[in-house]
Amino acid sequence: MKKNSPWTWVPSLYFAEGLPYVAVMILSLVMYKRLGISNTDIALYTSWLNLPWVIKPLWSPFVDLLKTKRWWIVSTQLLIGAGLAGIAFTIPTSHFFQTTLAIFWLMAFSSATHDIAADGFYMLGLTPHEQAFYVGIRSTFYRIATIAGQGVLIMLAGYLEKTTGRISYAWSITFFVLAGLFLALYLYHTFILPRPSSDQPTGSQTTIQGILGEFLSTFRSFFQKEQAGIAILFMLCYRLPEAQLAKMGIPFLLDPIEQGGLGLTTEQIGFVQGTIGIIGLTLGGILGGIAVARHGLKRWLWPMVWAISLPDAVYVYLSYFQTQNLWIINACIFIEQFGYGFGFTAYMLYLIYFADGLHKTAHYAICTAFMALGMMLPGMIAGKLQELLGYQLFFVWIMLCTLVTFGVTALLRIDPSFGKKVVG
Repeated sequence: MKKNSPWTWVPSLYFAEGLPYVAVMILSLVMYKRLGISNTDIALYTSWLNLPWVIKPLWSPFVDLLKTKRWWIVSTQLLIGAGLAGIAFTIPTSHFFQTTLAIFWLMAFSSATHDIAADGFYMLGLTPHEQAFYVGIRSTFYRIATIAGQGVLIMLAGYLEKTTGRISYAWSITFFVLAGLFLALYLYHTFILPRPSSDQPTGSQTTIQGILGEFLSTFRSFFQKEQAGIAILFMLCYRLPEAQLAKMGIPFLLDPIEQGGLGLTTEQIGFVQGTIGIIGLTLGGILGGIAVARHGLKRWLWPMVWAISLPDAVYVYLSYFQTQNLWIINACIFIEQFGYGFGFTAYMLYLIYFADGLHKTAHYAICTAFMALGMMLPGMIAGKLQELLGYQLFFVWIMLCTLVTFGVTALLRIDPSFGKKVVG
């Protein structure tokens, strides 16, 4: 049987992995803001949508136990496509907030399950050499999905808002377009994804009791690792400022001048956040990876902490001066996102460093759960804090929160050789 080239499915699989996450985490924020939901409700309820990514290690063993990874991928893609269509149908209804939130919630669980299956399938469908070669390709297409969702689709919604004069209708059409795209990806992967012989459910060889026993043992060994408490504190608190900023950045850019915002249109948000911001984030991440590969994580740890913290000050500047110059706004967002991309490299590499060992795949999944929890909990209160303080003091508060980032980083112990390229 002829083997499909990884080029036929790796890019499309990771494009499909990125789209629903952007829809749940970013599109929902902009849509609810444009449809008149308060900042408090937006931050609280959309933060809860992080929960499936927080608890996905709890059901990841069952993706191994039941059915093949390929089955899970195409099934969850069909569910996500149906969910996107459901959101499109319910936006114009009177109880749109409750119904769309419920569908977003189901989509988030489907998307988190899709992530588990896709990452597992990547390791089964490729040789170790191919895995190393295509790792950059998969992350690039995940980023392209982010630009498509956070940039192109938001600009489309903004264009439709302007031409139709009906906000709910514009967002309904936007989600229909996204649903059509995702169902096309489902049909494509149904035929194109390879069927590796190693992609078999483990349930036929292993008892559920045995799986659960191994699962509990893996969890226990994670908490017994050296510096486990400090590592968990770092995972939860390193992004404390960003967790709050991520929820209030878009509402700030959209709110009118008299309410303390910048009064940007939906189209402008799509360009500023979804295009310029993503380019800055990607460049920062690439340069961060190059820097660590040369000198190791320990050497670059503190420059990366400064990089993720100091650029948050651009929001203090924007909230006090409320400039209408799009060049300045774009430059500020680029600087903040570039710094975040560069500084986030240290965070992701520390997760890999801490997870290393006998159960590194499972331990890394647990690390990413703490990472999602660290975004979810602060994000839930961000809207209420902003409404109590106003945008100016809220962004000053964000700068004070960067002291927590410095504090938890100071507690870490890292092998100086970690991350350096091995010579010879």
